[in-house]
Order: sequence, then structure tokens, then C-alpha cells
Amino acid sequence: MKNLLDFTINAHGGLENFNKFETVSARLICDGVLWSMVGHPGSVDDIYVTSHTNKQFTSHRPFLNKDWHTAFTSQHVAIKNSKGEIIEELSNPRDSFAGYTTETPWSQLQLAYFTGYAMWTYFNAPFNFGDAGYKVEELAPWEENGEVFHRLQVTFPEQVATHSPVQTFYIDKNGLIKRHDYNVDIAGGATAAHYLSDYIDVQGIKIATKRNVYIRQEDNTPLFPEPLLVSIDLREISRK
Repeated sequence: MKNLLDFTINAHGGLENFNKFETVSARLICDGVLWSMVGHPGSVDDIYVTSHTNKQFTSHRPFLNKDWHTAFTSQHVAIKNSKGEIIEELSNPRDSFAGYTTETPWSQLQLAYFTGYAMWTYFNAPFNFGDAGYKVEELAPWEENGEVFHRLQVTFPEQVATHSPVQTFYIDKNGLIKRHDYNVDIAGGATAAHYLSDYIDVQGIKIATKRNVYIRQEDNTPLFPEPLLVSIDLREISRK
């Protein structure tokens, strides 16, 4: 397919429309075994998130305490109260995960870091892939459940905090991302096959309202249906 990236960006609403707004916000209803695995069961069961589109910044609220919210950037993460006072903070948070496996519990700040970069990645794809520093390559098509997907392999810039440097996005015939593969480097490189569905139009931009993440096996197929690592149900989505 000629220029798969342009096709995908346009199918999601187009770069011009995306750039009209600076933030994306939503209510998240989350589940899955990951939160218990990292020592924070129920921490993101029902929470609000706002991510910026012109810089890497995300905030979740209420976070672990009804008066707390997070402030994530690629090199710093903090938990603050409603007055803006810092409860905890950590610079270079990625370094704190050195030697971690899928069984290593996370601190509150590490949880804030993961949820911050993850939602920023999800809200900004695929619009940021044309920015300086991103490298995009089209891979061979992939067939799954009778459907053929075109695939974009994206190498993220070093300064962008995300799951892993190289990630793969599966594009359906309408140009929508239906699957997203990556390794969770901060959890020992755990493999993930992340499925997107139930797209809606939010002020001209297509956003998937349901996400389910499974273990990705060596043959590139998901370990399905269990364990469900993470599920995300997005509601009350808005752009400003």
C-alpha cells in the first residue's frame, strides 16, 4: 500500500485536525492481572487521565488518594495534592526499573510513570509518527482471524518514554489501528499483543474506546483469552 503512514493518519482524522487541540482527556475503567502483579490492585479501576499532544505530559486523578494527582514527563514523575504540593517525586524514573522482572512490585511513582507514558503513547498514535526522530517501516502483511492487516514498525526517538524503542502497529482495511505489539522493557521485556476496538469519533478524531492486552507468544500470536494483562474502557472522552 502506497504511503501506509499517511493513509493511517488520515483514517484517524488527519494531522491538521489533530493539531487543533492540545490535550486529550478521558475516564478510564481498567482491569486485568497486571495491577495485582505490580502490587497495586484496584489502583486504576476508575480514574481520569489527561495527556498533552504537543509535549510528553500526562496526569491521572484521583491517584491512590482522592486528593492526589500525577505529573508525568519523560524524565520526571511526581505525585501532587490538590494544592499542587509535591507528595513524592522521582527524576530519571526509568532507571529505577533496572533489573526488574514481571514479578517485581512497583512503587507509587513507578506506577505513575508507567500509566503516564502508556496513555500518552496510546492517545498520540499514529499522529506523532511523522515527527522528527521517528522511523517508520512497512512490514509484510499479517493475517489473523481471516483478516489481513498492513503493519507499521515504528522506532521511537530515544527521548520519548514508551514501552520499548520498536513497536508494531497493525492497520485494517479502513486505516484504523487494530493491534499494537511491544515489549514492556521496564518489566523485563514482557511481550504484549494489544488489541483496539469500538472506535468512536471525538471532535473529528477516531479513538478506540476498548483496549485489551495479552501475552504475545513466540509465533506472534496472542495467548488468548487468559491471562488478560490489561483492559481499558475509555469514557467521557474530550479534546481541548
